[in-house]
Amino acid sequence: MNERETEDLAPTLEELRQRLVDFAAARRWEPFHTPKNLAAALTVEAGELLEIFQWLTPEQASAVMADPDRAHRVRDEVADVLAYLLQFCTAVGVDPLPALAAKIERNELRFPVPGAPAAGDGGVNPEGVS
Repeated sequence: MNERETEDLAPTLEELRQRLVDFAAARRWEPFHTPKNLAAALTVEAGELLEIFQWLTPEQASAVMADPDRAHRVRDEVADVLAYLLQFCTAVGVDPLPALAAKIERNELRFPVPGAPAAGDGGVNPEGVS
């Protein structure tokens, strides 16, 4: 199976979000999925991801994915972080992909490429106005 075929089989973010909604609803967990509780759970899971790397040198941290047991733990914790982030976004009504795109755009303006002309310095303005 080539990479494109694998991508076609991967669920979309919306499909995963809906599975999480359905999973929680089937277990009647909705009353507990408040923004505060989900933000706290997200923080706990991010801490569990950090725990894998705690006290490792940069070289050791770079090699974590070469160890099958550690790589499995990393994938599980990444999945937990993403699951709680998607559930949090559902609870507060944030579409994460446009939110991320907007944040990247703001960061590109806030942190320009070093040595690139700043706006108003003769550089090319996206609207064509200099």
